[in-house]
Amino acid sequence: MKFPTSLLSLTRFLLLLLLPFFSSAWLDVSVATNTQPQYHDLLHCLCSQEDAICNLIYTAQNSTAYASVLQFSIRNPRFSNNNASSSSSRTKPIAIVTPTTIPQVQSTVLCSRKHGLHLRVRSGGHDFEGASYASLSSPFLLLDLVNLRNVTVDVPSKSAWAQSGAVLAEVYHSIASASRTLAFPAGLCPTVGLGGHISGGGYGTTLRKFGMAADNIRDALLVDADGRVLDRAAMGEGVFWAIRGGGGNTYGIVVSWKLKLVRVPLRLSAFTVSRTASSDAEMTKLVDRYQRVTDKLPDDLMILVMIGAVDQGNSTKQVLQAAFQVMYLGGKERLLRVMNESFPELGLKEEDCKEMSWIESVLHFANYPSNSTYDVLLKSRTDSPISFAKLKAKSDYVGTPLPESALQGIWSRVHQVEAGAALLHLIPHGGMMSRISDSSTPYPYRAGTVYKIQYYVAWSGEQKEVEERHLGWIRKLHEFLTPFVSKNPRGAYANSRDLDLGMNDPTGETSYEQARVWGEQYFKHNFERLARVKAAIDPSNFFRNEQSVPPLSM
Repeated sequence: MKFPTSLLSLTRFLLLLLLPFFSSAWLDVSVATNTQPQYHDLLHCLCSQEDAICNLIYTAQNSTAYASVLQFSIRNPRFSNNNASSSSSRTKPIAIVTPTTIPQVQSTVLCSRKHGLHLRVRSGGHDFEGASYASLSSPFLLLDLVNLRNVTVDVPSKSAWAQSGAVLAEVYHSIASASRTLAFPAGLCPTVGLGGHISGGGYGTTLRKFGMAADNIRDALLVDADGRVLDRAAMGEGVFWAIRGGGGNTYGIVVSWKLKLVRVPLRLSAFTVSRTASSDAEMTKLVDRYQRVTDKLPDDLMILVMIGAVDQGNSTKQVLQAAFQVMYLGGKERLLRVMNESFPELGLKEEDCKEMSWIESVLHFANYPSNSTYDVLLKSRTDSPISFAKLKAKSDYVGTPLPESALQGIWSRVHQVEAGAALLHLIPHGGMMSRISDSSTPYPYRAGTVYKIQYYVAWSGEQKEVEERHLGWIRKLHEFLTPFVSKNPRGAYANSRDLDLGMNDPTGETSYEQARVWGEQYFKHNFERLARVKAAIDPSNFFRNEQSVPPLSM
């Protein structure tokens, strides 16, 4: 596989791994047998509730559209085809339901529970481990929210109701169509589903000014295991707290969110500058300075960094390159003064800085062509290039700047052949993130966190040894950094799901003590509260996946 020759191209390449894959010819699904009486009883139950829902059910046996519907929102092909790699052990759904109304969601929940069929829920399909559409237990039904994506903006109240099946591109487009000075503080990737994004926290380019997506939710509509539709008042503050960052497919199905919109300038500064290091030591110096100032910059300023190895002309030798994604809620003159005072090592010049609207910054950071209008966001579900590379991700939190020895150790591993297309993404905290309590939502990494590290490795090929080689590389890198990152517990980001941390028993019988192994890495001290909320809202553990929170009774 030939990888990109610049970090900006590599970034685009890896971003495309998170976009839709539409060719159905290569999808060879491994589906649990449909001979179980519960399967036929389920279909009868659903169709008896409403005739229209019968046309929204897809199975491998009686629908030629099953493969394309399943694949439509799969963002990581590790879990989309059945091959000799380790991902082939995952089971695909025996049926897919794509409801168009909330009552149809209620019917699906009630019929699945009545007939003892496990249920998975998919919003945008960006789960790094495929847990929203593939399972280690079988059989199961997939409830795909792709048809529930309405967004209604109310400018006077600075709020919007958005259904969970909407992708961020659709949310952003609706907001920009209503106002050019309102925004929602969420992620960079346009095809991320809103439901899953908020369920794990959700961060973007205004994180340091406004906090996470989950910090900006006013209300929600939740379908619980009894099929009830509950708003914030009905579900209670405990459940409302849990659904905003405590993991998806756990407490019920959030079908809609009331978003708190934030005020942004009509014009702001947003751009990306790349720096290629002549030596690893030069990159160490640049990143070392970055990590010592990034959480202390003004709240209006956020600088994300992506680091990888790129080809050096016609040479076989690779060099390190860093792409700095800069977002400043103000003009470039003030930005240049701040940068020259705090981070002169970056060498930022006036010609590097670009002023634009908030919605134009969305297009920029999503790597759309510079001449694109924001209407291109409405085509994000279908007009995305195909990529066949597979992906594994891990995450860490840094509270003390990494020593030079750690940075040098990272670079040496990034140069290894096994790294393939590897990328490190540094996401700064500080600002508003340091002023929000670590128990305000389940996301606990607030004050004291300098930045989050996101690791990616990508590869192509169907051979098991190819996958294992790349998985081994990222696991060794993660292990190497153990002494330098957060401890007791070592932190991880829930939306960067990593089954290496531990998994629930496929039968759903995992105890709280067993789940603490991975649960406290995502949620720290908030994990116990999440488990108690789970016991109150879903004591039978109907909603579950490989890393859902198990119930903990009083």
